[in-house]
Amino acid sequence: MVARIEVAGLQVAEELHAFVETQALPGSGVEAQAFWDGLSKLIHDFGPRNRALLEKREDLQAKIDAWHIANRGTAHDHEAYKAFLTEIGYLLPEGESFEIDTANVDPEIATVPGPQLVVPITNARYALNAANARWGSLYDGFYGTDAMGSPAPKGGYDIGRGARVVARARVFLDEAFPVEGTSHADARRYHIQGGALLIDDQPLAQPEKFVGYRGHPKAPDAIVLKNNNLHVELVFDRTHAIGARDQAGLADVRLESAISAIMDCEDSVACVDAEDKVQAYSNWLGLMRGDLQETFQKGDATVTRALNPDVVYTGPDGGEVTLKGRALLLVRNVGHLMTNPAILDRDGNEVYEGLMDAMITALIAKHDLAQAGGNSVTGSMYVVKPKMHGPEEVSFANETFTFVEGVLGMAANTVKLGIMDEERRTSVNLKECIRAAKSRVAFINTGFLDRTGDEIHTSMEAGPFSRKDFIKRKAWISGYENQNVDIGLECGLSGKAQIGKGMWAMPDMMAAMIEQKIEHPKSGANCAWVPSPTAATLHALHYHKVDVFAVQAKLKAGGRRAFVDTVLDIPAASYRKWGREQIIREVENNAQGILGYVVRWIDQGVGCSKVPDINNVGLMEDRATCRISAQHIANWLHHDVVSEADVRAVMEKMAAVVDGQNAGDPLYQAMAPSFDSIAYKAACDLVFAGRVQPSGYTEPVLHARRLERKAAS
Repeated sequence: MVARIEVAGLQVAEELHAFVETQALPGSGVEAQAFWDGLSKLIHDFGPRNRALLEKREDLQAKIDAWHIANRGTAHDHEAYKAFLTEIGYLLPEGESFEIDTANVDPEIATVPGPQLVVPITNARYALNAANARWGSLYDGFYGTDAMGSPAPKGGYDIGRGARVVARARVFLDEAFPVEGTSHADARRYHIQGGALLIDDQPLAQPEKFVGYRGHPKAPDAIVLKNNNLHVELVFDRTHAIGARDQAGLADVRLESAISAIMDCEDSVACVDAEDKVQAYSNWLGLMRGDLQETFQKGDATVTRALNPDVVYTGPDGGEVTLKGRALLLVRNVGHLMTNPAILDRDGNEVYEGLMDAMITALIAKHDLAQAGGNSVTGSMYVVKPKMHGPEEVSFANETFTFVEGVLGMAANTVKLGIMDEERRTSVNLKECIRAAKSRVAFINTGFLDRTGDEIHTSMEAGPFSRKDFIKRKAWISGYENQNVDIGLECGLSGKAQIGKGMWAMPDMMAAMIEQKIEHPKSGANCAWVPSPTAATLHALHYHKVDVFAVQAKLKAGGRRAFVDTVLDIPAASYRKWGREQIIREVENNAQGILGYVVRWIDQGVGCSKVPDINNVGLMEDRATCRISAQHIANWLHHDVVSEADVRAVMEKMAAVVDGQNAGDPLYQAMAPSFDSIAYKAACDLVFAGRVQPSGYTEPVLHARRLERKAAS
């Protein structure tokens, strides 16, 4: 039984109430009674509107299902379908041109293109690693991964590999910071003379790229350069193992890497009750106050990690130059769907978690806004809002934060909004979604996995979908990605907000990432998601190669490349003569990913992890990846591509495979051979009840089963 405190018509779990009263409120400038009264009004006034928006989702989905069923057996009529979507209010008319007028946006959002991390806020160590990933070692990135074409060696330091790393880094320096008459590869001395950087007495081809230095000008300890608004630090130390072997004493090349990081309360966490939410909110508070620390064992040593300080250099004119030592932090609240038992309303119902997140994460952000030199230098807070369906829901989020700002005494539009373009109703109405929060929008981002999960669910009755790899090759996905950038540029986001792209999901495959992910800045995206600090450092190389703002200017001048017609092209299978082996293999691939993810979610409360796939390739899995896999099997079941008996056999077979892949985890509980664990049942629920889940989301099943598992423990 949960112990609760009654306050302002709410029944608040005791531990959440204690956290707000004793940690979040003190120092925020907000009185306790004003906070609770405001939260109660938000929940009781906005809650019914939230419910109505969810009911509209279901109503529209029922009408779309009925249309597909009525037209089954005939060739898909695109124009008739588009007219139908317009008639029911799913597809809205596009209004007149406009540009966002979002103000007080930090440079990391507006003018510094670069990588972005997304980490579970419930893991303090990961959160600190992400915040501190603003700077990363290029030497480590090359040496410790397969970025140069071969995996990192085991054992002691490999001198030959180290030499290749140094040579590769100097190639980068020559590309980004060429020197008149010589090369960084030949440099023997870096020094400062008359406010200019000289390399073997030769200046940079673009002297303005020199930003500052630390130490003595004749033999600096560090030199900072800037290219495409990104900084690079050259570290000199002839006593260092690397620097001692280097003719110039260059010990490391450090790149400005994770420019921003999303602290995630949503897809990558497993927060199902007050205990979990307090953990999430506590870590966010530590980040906003700047005092978050985490102590852990690393080998035989005890390590305490804290937030990195800013770094001060001497500028070319002799004055101080201060560069931020941490990524700019955004927080991702949950979407509109889920409720949480951490708070009950006056009628004893669980409150909408998104409303709770809005009020409490904003209250916590006031600690940052009250200090100088913290997270935001412009007095803003950044909230990423996921899984919104269309302009009405964006408008609801906008009004929610307007209300929150009033309660907490924030200036209008202090809270900046990130719109995840990951549901089809948002994609086809993106311009109107941005308009609905045009003074607050600081971020739009595509997300292929959630977007595909919604695509399958929305068109569930249209027929069986292609295999997952083939879905990516259909016209709709390139149309979706291109339209997102085009509309973002039309709406004036360039120089004011982020236009982002999704995650590289293979954290061990950095060579492939270096080869492929350059397409994101080339597409006009000024940020893209990466799975680790090391990946952020390596992806930062792409933003040195590509001037994103020049790309954006060219794209904007060329006009829109993609339109709603392409985005509405349903990726159903046109060729369905799959052999049984192909069908079973596809189902096995989906089932293995679901089980590998869900067993950790339910049993250990791990919301995001590297899960080996059916080929033992480690993939970053979260609820988005789980959603697409579950919806895909549900679609094939619904259209008799595969039988229930076959899927159950596959689930059992893959459960044994997942057990084997986790044999070394002492906390792991096997699913085979009994197949009666709560985790296994949750995975089966996602598949066999997938067609009737709201928008195909995994949260309702996962939350219910996780609460069951916690109660059983």
